[in-house]
Amino acid sequence: MYEYEKPHWGEYTLEAHLNYVGIGTKQPEGSVAASNNQFHMTGELTAGITDYASLGFMLLGAARPGGGGPDYAGWRVLPHLYVPKSWNLPVDLGLVVEFSFQRPTYEENSRRVEIRPILEKKIGRLQLDGNPVFERALHGPGVRQGWIFEPAVRVGYEAGKRVTPSLEYYGSTGSQQIHQFFPGTDIKLGERVLWSVGVGIGAAPNGNRLIYKSRIEISFGED
Repeated sequence: MYEYEKPHWGEYTLEAHLNYVGIGTKQPEGSVAASNNQFHMTGELTAGITDYASLGFMLLGAARPGGGGPDYAGWRVLPHLYVPKSWNLPVDLGLVVEFSFQRPTYEENSRRVEIRPILEKKIGRLQLDGNPVFERALHGPGVRQGWIFEPAVRVGYEAGKRVTPSLEYYGSTGSQQIHQFFPGTDIKLGERVLWSVGVGIGAAPNGNRLIYKSRIEISFGED
């Protein structure tokens, strides 16, 4: 889930994403390995280019039963753009375009592009975020499906200066529909350190049915 951010030149963030699939697919699907009991590890570095643009890179890793230890899963590059708040729009707007290059063992479409608009509105302590995502496979069996709509929604409430409980939803309208709900919490461990935890529950027969996720974000650079 991407929220509205205001990057600056000389600022950057380093993130570590750690996810574990407690209940996933039990059998391989084509080239893709069964996801049950998989552990996913992602490192993400995002650097501010201007006050309204940044560029991110992801390195993807995974470990799976019988896989022989940690495995390289692929990489991604993500340009971020944000509309200035000085425009005084009813909602804060941004856009992330994700170019993904993954191994077929973990994603049947080894090359993909994802267009992820960002819509955010704060009402007191309540924060509403939406990512109406459009994704297209560039290489692999999904190319013939064309563009797929994958909506994502987050509702967060600032319960205190350091704790923000939230509920996230992720869906997909592709050939196999997916509906997942993630109750979770953001915990501010310091002025520049944020820890997010959540548990994902699949509400459709397709996709993963139980996911544990955690993310540590550390900010560096000028204030």
